[in-house]
Amino acid sequence: MTHSTSTSPAAPVAQELTWRDGDMPYSTAFDDHFYCQTDGRLECGHVFLAGNGLPERWVRPGTFRIGELGFGTGLNACETWRQWKATRAKDGHLHFVSFELYPMRAEELSRALSRWPEIDVEREALAALWPENPSGTVEFDLDGQTRLTVLCGDALTSLTSSLLAFDAWFLDGFAPARNAAMWSPELMAEVCGHTVPGGSFATYAAAGFVRRNLIAAGFAVERRKGFAGKREMLCGVKPGSVAGVGQD
Repeated sequence: MTHSTSTSPAAPVAQELTWRDGDMPYSTAFDDHFYCQTDGRLECGHVFLAGNGLPERWVRPGTFRIGELGFGTGLNACETWRQWKATRAKDGHLHFVSFELYPMRAEELSRALSRWPEIDVEREALAALWPENPSGTVEFDLDGQTRLTVLCGDALTSLTSSLLAFDAWFLDGFAPARNAAMWSPELMAEVCGHTVPGGSFATYAAAGFVRRNLIAAGFAVERRKGFAGKREMLCGVKPGSVAGVGQD
């Protein structure tokens, strides 16, 4: 495994966390939980993976690139890596790229992910590779077919300057009512602009202004049943070649 980080001139300011129910982190900055209180790991499968037609779409040669708004605890990255290892093609590669304003420390990530024994292997590997003071671009290989990149800082700034194009997006910022900047028209336009034709997105969010911003950005948007009693979630495709987004 390789491990490299580049430090930005101004390192991100660590956000203040509180812990609820033992190991559930809570952001005081955004007054919100980092993941679904019912079961964040299962929510990842229902919303982000199934909502993007995964793992079916990534079982192919070449590189499949996932973009994520909000790395948080690393839960989506770990659960995605777990399912990727179980289903990937022999000659396939996954590049998971996440945008995070307030990166956690390794011990915080590990504590938050310890709720799920199913991802113990992935949690331990992530914590071992995670830098002591994450800033700038954090990047390393999780294994020979999996690369993780976390861009620390403002998502709009980072994405605007990125040259990458993504096959799928996990839109997982804090709730739109508490973190409107993560769902702004400008950021959604950049998300669509950095999506390959036929690429997809999925999100737990179903707020009207989020849906309108995604449509205005250029996505064909649909509502689906949400996770754990949540009435709706959103997913969609950038017009172009068929991406094969599957149903739940």
